Amino acid sequence: MVVNTKLPNHSVYQLKGDVYVQEAAALRQELLQRIEEGSREIVLDVSGVTFLDSAGLGVMVTVHKRLRAVGGHFIIQGVKGSVLELFQTARLHRVFQIR
Repeated sequence: MVVNTKLPNHSVYQLKGDVYVQEAAALRQELLQRIEEGSREIVLDVSGVTFLDSAGLGVMVTVHKRLRAVGGHFIIQGVKGSVLELFQTARLHRVFQIR
């Protein structure tokens, strides 16, 4: 995980490689901490992700719900390949704001 931008109300994260349970746990902790610190817009760039498991999807759903609860926005960008297929299968492309 690479943090590209970390401003008081806005954060951009770029994920690379495979996202399994261990990586998902670290991502969840980081993103939820940013929300607690006041970030109201989080952009997650997944263009470099080659594999995403259900734990990674669970993190995204949790962050999406938490941000909505505080009037924020969760944006996912760079969705392609197997990650896009996973989003479509789970119908999450209808839930998340995807660029």
